[in-house]
Amino acid sequence: MIKINPTFLLCVFLLFNNQLYGQKQNKYERKLFFPDIENYKTLLTDFHQHTVFSDGLVWPTIRVDEAVRDGLDAISLTEHLEYQPFSKDIPNPDRNRAYIVANDFTERLNKSIDKKLIIINGQEITRSMPPGHINAIFLDDANKLLHPNDSLKGIQEANKQNAFVFWNHPAWPAQRSDGIARLDEFHKYLIDKNLLHGIEVVNELYFSEEALDIALKNNLTIMGTSDIHGLIDWLFKVPNDDEALNTNSPGHRPITMVFAKNKSKESIKEALFSGRTVVFYNELLIGKEENLKPLIQKCLLINNINDLELGYSEDGKSTIKKIEIKNISDAPFILKNLNPFTFETNSDIISINPNSTHTLAVKTKGEDLKNLEFEVLNGIIAPKEYVKIILSVD
Repeated sequence: MIKINPTFLLCVFLLFNNQLYGQKQNKYERKLFFPDIENYKTLLTDFHQHTVFSDGLVWPTIRVDEAVRDGLDAISLTEHLEYQPFSKDIPNPDRNRAYIVANDFTERLNKSIDKKLIIINGQEITRSMPPGHINAIFLDDANKLLHPNDSLKGIQEANKQNAFVFWNHPAWPAQRSDGIARLDEFHKYLIDKNLLHGIEVVNELYFSEEALDIALKNNLTIMGTSDIHGLIDWLFKVPNDDEALNTNSPGHRPITMVFAKNKSKESIKEALFSGRTVVFYNELLIGKEENLKPLIQKCLLINNINDLELGYSEDGKSTIKKIEIKNISDAPFILKNLNPFTFETNSDIISINPNSTHTLAVKTKGEDLKNLEFEVLNGIIAPKEYVKIILSVD
């Protein structure tokens, strides 16, 4: 009896699968890309990062270089106000210092790069639960937030400065031993008084469905951040060009996509307060339906439509349509068929890689084919709920 290596069978299947499904993969580029949506620019941001000015391990200029390499539009270095473990080596009497260093460096760097980077002054109010750790960005003066013996005063001061305030890692096991995000009375007070405006549903390597539920039920802006302390490349396993050839899902930091009227601090701030965000994390897109649906509709394009060519046919024609779906973004998509039609070379579950074209052979039975409807299984709009999209074939 002949024994066949299972690994060999898997390789043959994957090779055949790519040919059969017409998956065309473009060359990997590190810079993340997502298209603009109607009336808004899609800006890529990371508003929770650390440097040696609190408990991070790098100088602020490294955070700027990483952001430029990742193609981000805006970042904030949110140092811990109360926690300064390197203070003997790096005295930090001015809590705005990390922002000043990063901003000065960025102003010089922006003169020589095409995609300009925006630095936003931020800080992390670092307290036990409740309220836990709270980020405030768009600050005028971070020093005024330092109130070591009063958790509320720092948050109130941030709001006096018209800052955007969001709750960091609400499911962090160090403060929630069961890993479940939930509201304490303190948080309910902050929300009721409009002192808290957003919540992280993704922090570093982790996603919290419970935090997403809190965001939706309390109209808080959905946020996702790296909370990076070391190096982006190391923590999120960002591949170099050679390594990327061997993977369809390159590592990347979590980002918050902000849908802003233009690329400016004022417009980003307005979009955050209005809740126009989507989080990209691992292979997931997470956001309110009104934000996520138009984004995915712009990412997936009907590229080409043809009748299936037949080498031999008794009636000389085919009612099978070959339709190319092009993904122009850096997110993969997992689509579930919601149409009455079936496909000749696919099951009802279709995977489309980033920056690739996927060909569907739709068995129309001679009926008009105007739209294709799918459920996006990695497009999360609520716990256990996924966004539905319609692609116009016309």
